[in-house]
Amino acid sequence: MRITEARVIVCSPGRNFVTLKIVTEDGVSGVGDATLNGRELAVAAYLREHVVPVLIGRDARNIEDMWQYLYKGAYWRRGPVTMSAVAAVDTALWDILGKVAGVPVYRLLGGRSREGVTVYGHASGSTSDALLSEISHYVRLGYRAVRVQSGVPGLPSVYGVSEGRAYEPASAAVPVESVWDTDRYLDHLPRVFADVRAEFGPGLKLLHDVHHRLTPIEAARLGKSLEPYALTWLEDPVPAELQEGFRLIRQHTTTPLAVGEVFNSIWDCRQLITEQLVDYIRATVVHAGGITHLRRIFDLAAIYHVRSGSHGATDLSPVCMAAALHVDVAIPNFGLQEYMPHSAETDAVFPHGYRFEGGYLHPGEVPGLGVDIDEELAGSYPYRAASLPVSRLTDGTLHSW
Repeated sequence: MRITEARVIVCSPGRNFVTLKIVTEDGVSGVGDATLNGRELAVAAYLREHVVPVLIGRDARNIEDMWQYLYKGAYWRRGPVTMSAVAAVDTALWDILGKVAGVPVYRLLGGRSREGVTVYGHASGSTSDALLSEISHYVRLGYRAVRVQSGVPGLPSVYGVSEGRAYEPASAAVPVESVWDTDRYLDHLPRVFADVRAEFGPGLKLLHDVHHRLTPIEAARLGKSLEPYALTWLEDPVPAELQEGFRLIRQHTTTPLAVGEVFNSIWDCRQLITEQLVDYIRATVVHAGGITHLRRIFDLAAIYHVRSGSHGATDLSPVCMAAALHVDVAIPNFGLQEYMPHSAETDAVFPHGYRFEGGYLHPGEVPGLGVDIDEELAGSYPYRAASLPVSRLTDGTLHSW
């Protein structure tokens, strides 16, 4: 089971993806996602120059040893570029192991803890009518949970709100700038959720992403004002570098908190989990070191009654989504899985066996991850430079986006 080849594939079927494909001497291959939105080429270079050369000749079955080698051996630990590269290798090796064993990866992780993975969709609208229409669309499709993002009167654009259902923030090669006003947002959002609950009642799970835009006391105020509408979670209320800030939020609101899509390791999560400052941890396969390390994070979280809520936007390829589903179906403390369907072009490049049915995603029973990459088709979609936007307050001060 020696590794004989590892290929880094960069393509853009509607948006940029980085994929690692590892091939063994037995002809078995596995794929891993290495996409880092807006910094894809940094990870591709890291893989090609520093990772691929050390993979050749190693035993693909030694997944834990490989993870430790790539993490400890680099000396410069953690960070999104390094951990996305490590994740790509780790995920591809789990894919290979599943194929060799003849079972889907979730069987190797302990088997099923549930029949399906509950997912949430993204509903947004610049007006109340548009938002309610979008939520109705997801309810008709069978979704049991919906993330609600609304336009704010007086602001020309707001994170998460798009004209169509597909939201892709990375656009121009040079970052686009947007304007933000916290007071307008805090005043408007409770009215949005009042309208949504009045229309859809108590049964639908509702979520909202603040996207790191508030201070702890502002987030506490928002959480308290949203308590009557029983959110399943309030996501990324503040930048998580100051983890003590979540303690202040906790002191003032019972609205559940979710955080972690920009986390890269268990050490980023440790205080928030062990001090029970959050309710859902949103780390994901590709940015948190692969299946091996994500499972460590979720195992720690289980001890402290913290559930999973992995990031799953379209800036992650179907390879990452497939891997996430195998973890989701196996762990005991699963919460929710974000799910944004990919474009037809992306699905064609990444044929996969997972499926959406009745509000649940199912990983399928194909050995391995159940996903692959059509390299010839991928070659017809060359990389296109695209950057995430930046945000400024009305006075011009640079603000968290």
